[in-house]
Amino acid sequence: MLQYREIFYKQYYSSQLGRNETNYTKKLKEEAIQLNREILPLTSKEKSIKIVDIGCGIGSLVKTFNDAGYTNVIGIDISEEMVGVAHTLGISGVQQGDIISFLQNNKTTFDLITGIDIIEHFTKDELVALLILVKDALRPNGIAIFRTPNMDSLYASVFANGDFTHENYLNSSSAKQVMLNCGFNEVKILPGLILIQNPIKEILRSMLWFFIKFRIRLELFASGRSSSNIILNPNLLIRVRK
Repeated sequence: MLQYREIFYKQYYSSQLGRNETNYTKKLKEEAIQLNREILPLTSKEKSIKIVDIGCGIGSLVKTFNDAGYTNVIGIDISEEMVGVAHTLGISGVQQGDIISFLQNNKTTFDLITGIDIIEHFTKDELVALLILVKDALRPNGIAIFRTPNMDSLYASVFANGDFTHENYLNSSSAKQVMLNCGFNEVKILPGLILIQNPIKEILRSMLWFFIKFRIRLELFASGRSSSNIILNPNLLIRVRK
């Protein structure tokens, strides 16, 4: 029987990530601005560390690292189409490959492994297996950083169910649970960055978001539940150490 991944990942950029955007350079720039503010502050300042971005897509994070002066960065993605876009954009270090096989063949190799919007694409069993491979591919005290949709966010289904290929869903509690059970230390679950790049719209958005979060926390209080460990932003950032 034909598996859906054989069809979907072959044309993942044109059918999902880039279906409303044909200007690759513009999309790359927008993603780089977000990642520069969201991911780089969580990484080591040592520029020579060995980094791999798994499920790197068109190479936005690889380019972000390169532009920030990191000198030992590669990206791996299963989609030939995505890798082709990365090469069209002149991003070096992006290669096609299966990340499972890649991690199996690179044990104790990397100081930092990143996975942006990828862990939600695996079943629970697959995700546990993947995370153990990530841990094994890290050097001692190595760091892994993931971004994934947050099921505690407002209108979570917009992000979680907006992609047919999503297989599992996490909130801050379950994200910490799975990382600890896979053997990681220093598990930190953080809110993903919300950013509208138009400055006027961003100011308005920030003001509205403050009041919306306040209302949601009042509702949780009224229901007898604590909001102290709940993240409401659309995405979670997960930072763990081996």
